[in-house]
Amino acid sequence: MLFGNPADRPEAVPPLRTLYNRLLLSSAQRDRLCVVLVRPRNPLNIGAAARAMANFGFSQLTVVAPYEPHWREARSAVGAPDLLRKAVEAASLAEAVSGCSFVAGTATLAHRRPDQRAVPLPEFAPLFASGLESAARGALVFGPEKHGLTRDDLSYCQALVEIPTDPRQPSMNLGQAVAVCLYELARAARLLEPDESASTSLGPAAHSGSLDRLAGVIEETMIASGYSPAAMRAANRLELRHLLRRLSMSEFDAHRVLRLFRRILWRIRRS
Repeated sequence: MLFGNPADRPEAVPPLRTLYNRLLLSSAQRDRLCVVLVRPRNPLNIGAAARAMANFGFSQLTVVAPYEPHWREARSAVGAPDLLRKAVEAASLAEAVSGCSFVAGTATLAHRRPDQRAVPLPEFAPLFASGLESAARGALVFGPEKHGLTRDDLSYCQALVEIPTDPRQPSMNLGQAVAVCLYELARAARLLEPDESASTSLGPAAHSGSLDRLAGVIEETMIASGYSPAAMRAANRLELRHLLRRLSMSEFDAHRVLRLFRRILWRIRRS
C-alpha cells in the first residue's frame, strides 16, 4: 500500500464528511437568520435561492410581494421543496423584518451612495455577530432582479452589504448572491456563537417593528406641531427610519421614547 498499514499511522484521518461539515453553523445559529427576498420576479430565482439556503442548512425564508403567484412550485429548488412550501409570504419589507433586531441589505454601490454603514461581504459576518445578542433574530435582505433594493427598502436596514464584483458586471444572479453570502456566514461560524454578555442591562436591541411604531408616532407629532410640511414628509420619513436604526436603541428604550412622544402628541392635539 502507498501509505502503509492504516493501523500503523500515528493519527487517524477524520472522515471527509467530518471535515466538510465542520464549517456549517449550528441549528441554533442558522435559525437566528432569515433570508428575505423582496419583490422577486422569476420563480426560478426564488427556487435557486432556496436551494442555496438548503446547501448551508438555513430554513427561514420570507418572500415579499412576489411577482408570480405560483413561486412555491419552482423546479429550481432542488433538494429544498419543503423549504419553499414553508416559506413566509409578506406584503411588505416592514412586515417581513418586524421581529428582527438587525437587518442587513445587499446592494452594489456602483450607482448609489448609501445612507447606512456599507461593508464588503468578507466583513459582514463580524458585523452581523456584533449586531445580535443571544436569542435575537436578524435578516439578510435581497432586492428584485432588475434594480435591487430601493432607497425606501434600505431605510429598514442597519447596514448594507456589498458583494465584490467586477465593475463591468456588478449585478449577480439572485440565487448566486444568496449562496455567496451564506457561505461567508458559514466560514465565520465561531463568530455567531450566542454571547450572553452582549446584551445590555436594559435588555435586547429594539426590533424593527418597534422602531417603525416609534417612527410613526414621531412623524404624527412632527405633523401635528407643523414641523413637517407635506412636501417634506416622504424625505423626513426616510431620514427618521435611518436615524432610529443608527441609534441602536434597546427594546426598553424604544418603548420609553414611544410613551414620551405619545404624551407630547396628546398634549399638542389637546391644545
